[in-house]
Amino acid sequence: MTPVTTYYLEMSDPSQLKPAVCDDPCFRVEEVSGDRWQINKSLYEIVGKDWKWIDKLPWTNQQWRDYAGSCAIRTFIAYYQTDICGYFELSTHDNEVEIIYFGLVPDFVGRKLGAPLLTRALNEAWQMKPKRVWVHTCTLDHPAAMKNYEDRGMTLYKTETEDSAVNEEN
Repeated sequence: MTPVTTYYLEMSDPSQLKPAVCDDPCFRVEEVSGDRWQINKSLYEIVGKDWKWIDKLPWTNQQWRDYAGSCAIRTFIAYYQTDICGYFELSTHDNEVEIIYFGLVPDFVGRKLGAPLLTRALNEAWQMKPKRVWVHTCTLDHPAAMKNYEDRGMTLYKTETEDSAVNEEN
């Protein structure tokens, strides 16, 4: 078993946002509408593969339909030209917005798109008028994830360390 540390970060006011801009006209972000469960499932698998996102892998198609069909979940896809380069999901609950999933497709990691994508996620979250926006990341995620969250103005409010049964070699 390997210890995994989970970091919880939050932003309590939109004025705390330190935006990052992508001036490249090939980069754009669009919200997904309609029946999107297959998109959510596919992006979860593709983006999360290298970061040990495993909790939803055993889900049935019906579980994905129920999850993605919830009015509390909003999904946004980032494109570079016509290629999907990343995504994020926002969830509203108790007058808060959680960035549930956030990440880039492996071919786009390291191309300076994570910061502007996170800026967009935070802007979308704040448009929903919550009392706070929060996210969690962990030591299994991309090594730059924590820095990106902090560089955008999010602050650490809780840390937990647990043993994980995740096989580090997968």
